[in-house]
Amino acid sequence: MATTDQTPAAPADKPADKATAKAPPKSARRRSRELALQGLYEWLLNRTDAGVVEAHLRDAQGFNKADKAHFDALLHGAIREEATLTACVQPFLDRPVTELSPVERAALLVGTYELTHCIDIPYRVVINEAVELTKTFGGMDGYKYVNGVLDKVAAQLRATEIAGRR
Repeated sequence: MATTDQTPAAPADKPADKATAKAPPKSARRRSRELALQGLYEWLLNRTDAGVVEAHLRDAQGFNKADKAHFDALLHGAIREEATLTACVQPFLDRPVTELSPVERAALLVGTYELTHCIDIPYRVVINEAVELTKTFGGMDGYKYVNGVLDKVAAQLRATEIAGRR
């Protein structure tokens, strides 16, 4: 006795389910943010020389598809200005910065650096990118914390931009 599958087949142009769907390619800036976050993570844990961290990341898979200038600005700028960037977020933290996870802390450094220096990037994009980084590399709900803190930092650093959107 032969059996037949009664389930209709998925159209040929659509994947059978979301699990098999291919994610859209990452932008060069997204890759540069991911690599900068990874470098800041390493730097926060070990305080390794920034040049050593950068050399390590340049060998990482996908580095050739990153926006190298943006990566350099984020990694070296966040390391160079770590104290200033931390001072920007500190008033909005509910605990000492040293008690944050290294991923949350690195995402806050990347986001605060972009809010401060990358005025061409809308504040909502900066916050969204930091949230996505935290979702990808961080703990379960760390992205919510990063979102809340950067929203307050943006209100302080980009008040004119935010007012213009209302």
